[in-house]
Amino acid sequence: MKKVVLASLLAAVCAVPSASIVYAQAAPGQVAMSADEYAAYNNANTQTTPEAKAKAFQAYLKAYPKSSVKLAVLTEVVALYSQTTDEEATLAAADDLLAVDPGNLRALAIKVYYLRADGDKATDPATKQADLDKAAGYAQQGLSATGSTGVAPADYEKFKAATMPTFESAIADDDLAKKDNADAIKALTAELNAVPVADTQDPSKQLQDVYVLAQAYYTSTPPDYLNCTWYATRAAAFAPAAFKPTIAGLATYCYKKFHGGADGYDAVETAVQTNLNPPAGFLAGIKPAPKPEDYVKQLIATTPDLAVLAISDREFALQYGTSDDANKVFDAVKGKSVEIPGALVIAATADSVQVAVSDDAVQSKTADFTFNMKDPLKTVPNVGDTVTLDGTYDSYTQKPLMITMTGSFIVPPKPAAKAPVHHHPTHKSKAKSH
Repeated sequence: MKKVVLASLLAAVCAVPSASIVYAQAAPGQVAMSADEYAAYNNANTQTTPEAKAKAFQAYLKAYPKSSVKLAVLTEVVALYSQTTDEEATLAAADDLLAVDPGNLRALAIKVYYLRADGDKATDPATKQADLDKAAGYAQQGLSATGSTGVAPADYEKFKAATMPTFESAIADDDLAKKDNADAIKALTAELNAVPVADTQDPSKQLQDVYVLAQAYYTSTPPDYLNCTWYATRAAAFAPAAFKPTIAGLATYCYKKFHGGADGYDAVETAVQTNLNPPAGFLAGIKPAPKPEDYVKQLIATTPDLAVLAISDREFALQYGTSDDANKVFDAVKGKSVEIPGALVIAATADSVQVAVSDDAVQSKTADFTFNMKDPLKTVPNVGDTVTLDGTYDSYTQKPLMITMTGSFIVPPKPAAKAPVHHHPTHKSKAKSH
């Protein structure tokens, strides 16, 4: 998918104040010029390439800076340069036009388009942000503009409606770069609700920003998984085949993070086919997954003897249960000894060894057990070693989780069993006499 191309953008704002130029005496609706000025104007107007014509018109304005058709010519120069690949000249022409007509939507659209494109492709963060900030500034100028010289108010409002989605999208792009998700969501929502619904299904128009809106919800703090699910599913429904797997992946991830499973997701896929935004009450009907503390309550209710819980379940309960539930789980083992094999040493002294026991703790190399030694260690294990420890449950802290054991000692590794020795019988050969 790609953002709207420059040609499509400019087609929406192609109203150019024009005048019929004649030599000497002018009829009503026409502009009179001296013979010299007319010759210079006509020379520019008859050039055959956009670049040559734009440069000739600029030369004309330099010679006749008070030309009565200055605005029309500046507008024409912008249009001509936009047909070339000369970005610098195009932006300079847009600046010249905005200097005399600050509300000119053609010039503002060009500034937004090029500055945003520069920002999106910039690799230096400071340069990227500076370009996106500038693009957003011109976009806001376009949204706030009230008119343009020579354009009827009714026509101007039509042009504003046509450029508004591009301006809001640029503002959202800048907001997301600054991690201002709330304002980005506001801008994207305004953009998408202002265009025909068909445009939000078109990869060459607003479909990409439907996906960007989903990402804005997903990367919010905290994430809004429900709205992420909706808009990512909507984007995936109409995305080209090459993009569909990535977009659908975000959609189902957000759904499962909120709901806890994929059941019911088909209802979302059906609803997005005919709705840009979630119907009233639709998202409220999706039940959230049980919270960790709910899992702990269920674990306690279904385990007759909490002392036999697996270590991973015990740690989960201690970390995520309510204070009362966590205490119930710990009280079941407090004062009891346990031998824990294969513990990863995170830190160690002669008096204390901190180890990672659970899979998560081992993966993150974070200690979740502290074994306080019964007697000082003669040989302190190295960080990264795996050891077997024996200790008695004494206390715990919930956040961050740390279970403290007392009366501890390192269990020596068992000696490797010796391979059995096999004795083979000796066979004596008898000499034969000849």
